[in-house]
Amino acid sequence: MFNRQNTYIYKKQFSMVSERLQTFLNKPVQDFQPPTLIDPEKFVYRLRVDYEDEGVTISDLLEAFVRDPQCASVKELIIGQFNVDSSESSFEVVDKLIALKENFKGLKALFIGDITYEECEISWINQTDITPILKAFPALEHLQIRGGSALSFSELQHDRLTTLIIETGGLPPTVVTQVNAARLPNLQKLEMWLGSDDYGFDSTVEDFAPVLSGTVFPKLTHLGLMDSIIQDDLAIAVSQAPVLKQLKVLDLSMGILTDKGAAALLHSEGIRKLQHLNLRHHFMSEGMMEQLKTLGISVNIDDKEKEEDDYRYVEVAE
Repeated sequence: MFNRQNTYIYKKQFSMVSERLQTFLNKPVQDFQPPTLIDPEKFVYRLRVDYEDEGVTISDLLEAFVRDPQCASVKELIIGQFNVDSSESSFEVVDKLIALKENFKGLKALFIGDITYEECEISWINQTDITPILKAFPALEHLQIRGGSALSFSELQHDRLTTLIIETGGLPPTVVTQVNAARLPNLQKLEMWLGSDDYGFDSTVEDFAPVLSGTVFPKLTHLGLMDSIIQDDLAIAVSQAPVLKQLKVLDLSMGILTDKGAAALLHSEGIRKLQHLNLRHHFMSEGMMEQLKTLGISVNIDDKEKEEDDYRYVEVAE
C-alpha cells in the first residue's frame, strides 16, 4: 500500500519508464523473434525474456540471435527484461555478450535494461559490474544502462565511447566516484539520473566537482545531472562551473528545481552561451519561468509540478 508520498513518485514514473523504446538512435526498435533477423540495417533489435515464454533465458535468445549470419552487421543492440526473476542481476547478459563478442564485431551502441515499471521497478533492476563489456567491445560508442542496484564500473575506461547514459531511481555514491575517476577521452555526452535518497542516492553537490571542473571529460558538450533531489544545489554549482565553457546542452530536468536554483542559472553568463537548457519537470514559479524565457537560448520549462504539503518529488524514483 502506497502512502501519499510514494503515490506521487509512482505516478510520475509512468511517463519515463512505462513503455519500452520505440526508437533508438533514430532507428525503429524491433523485438527479436527467433530464428531470423529482418534487415538489421533498418531496425534496432531488442532481446527480452517474457513471462509467457517459460524456460527461455536471455542466453538462449542471444545464442539464437548470433546464429543468423546477419548478426555481423548489427551495430546497435538493446537488452530488455533479462530475467523474469527480479532478484537476478544482469551478470548473465554481460557474461554471454562477452562469450559471443566475436559475433558482434560491429557493435557500436548497447542499452542494457530497457525495462518498464510493470516488468520491474527501476530501483529493483539488479545490474552488475559493466567493466567487462567496455573491455570486450572496443568499437562501442554508446552505452546506456537502466537500474542502479549493484551497478558498478570497476574500471571505467574506453577509448571510443562518446555517450554514457546511466538511468537510476537512486544512483549509488560508488558509481559517482567511478565516473569521476573514469578515463573516457572521447566522451561527448554524459547523462546520469541521480534519483532519490529513498532508493540509494547519497551524494552531495561536492561529489560532482570533478565532472563540473571540465577536466575529466575534455570533449564533453552535453551534460545531464537529472532526476535529482539536490537539483537546486547542482544548478547553483553548475552555473559557475568551468565545464560550462565547453557545453552546448545542459540537462537538469526531472528533478525538484525551484526558484532558488533557477535564479543562479538566470544570472549565469555561461548559461546564456548554451544552445539548449532542459529544466522540464520542476517546481519553479510562473514569474521565474517568464524570466528564463529571456535567456536568449532554447529552454524547456515544461511540466511545472505542484508541491503537496511542502513535498517535492523527482520524476523517477521507485
